Amino acid sequence: MTQSSTITIPPSSQRVVSDSTRSEIRGIWLPLVTPMKDGALDQVSLKRLLRHISARPVDGLVVGATTGEGPLLDESELERLAAIAADELGDLLPIYLGLSGSDTRKLEQQLHRIGHWPVAGYLISCPSYVRPSQEGLFQHFAVLAQAAERPVLIYNIPYRTGVNLGNDTLLRLAEIPTIIGIKDCCTDPAQSLDLIRRKPSGFAVMCGEDAQFHVALAQGADGGILASAHVETERFAAIHAAHRDDGDTRTALKLWHDLSDLPRLLFAEPSPAPVKYWLYRQGLIDSPEVRLPLTSVTPQLAARIDREMGRWNGTTRAA
Repeated sequence: MTQSSTITIPPSSQRVVSDSTRSEIRGIWLPLVTPMKDGALDQVSLKRLLRHISARPVDGLVVGATTGEGPLLDESELERLAAIAADELGDLLPIYLGLSGSDTRKLEQQLHRIGHWPVAGYLISCPSYVRPSQEGLFQHFAVLAQAAERPVLIYNIPYRTGVNLGNDTLLRLAEIPTIIGIKDCCTDPAQSLDLIRRKPSGFAVMCGEDAQFHVALAQGADGGILASAHVETERFAAIHAAHRDDGDTRTALKLWHDLSDLPRLLFAEPSPAPVKYWLYRQGLIDSPEVRLPLTSVTPQLAARIDREMGRWNGTTRAA
């Protein structure tokens, strides 16, 4: 990897991304939880959950991302996740794979290794802990975009990685054809609005902060990649439709007022434990298990979730 202040993407390595691929990055995307049982991937529950999702108004799926405990999965587990999702969903939904890491070389090598996996693209987070400069971030993603056999969504989440991808840097990256959008978790409203105002045509800005979904749509975001949308998926989709398709902001706001406490509940303790507990009580997965260092929800939060499920008239299994 060059250490100069700029990286040139050779024309031969610039893969053409169709307009249809860019336009599909909108609406409600799920960062899928990874069902686990007795320390292993629970394939039975995974298939059941995928069949449930296939009947819901979901526009795309990300497997092995943060909500899917991707950093805690080995590569063989990630490959199995991708294969099962592809088998169950076929061409029904675009499936992206979550990737993370701080070593550009290792991620570049991984992208070459997994190029044959049945995924439509990648969601790649900023490198954590090392805290590179903006130029380092640019070069990191430029190298990965060259290595990727699929389109790339960037995941900017400074409170996890320790570094914030600035808009000027991101807009430079948006000139690379295979970098087609961002999952925005910068938590700075001014930065998010500035990005939406300045983004080029066809570049997707997807809200990743569940509690800010309505505001992001009102400002012009293309949709959301939302852990909370595992639950009450239809209501999240209705909010998006009211904003983007109907221009009915009054209806969108009313729907959001009814739903806005749900993301706060599902992030009251480290994600994805609360979402997994909800799905377990709903009977969609056979265990609420998460992998260490994550831990299951506390009894206090479990009781709150049970009460909330009753308010939404959700069907629950016996505790």
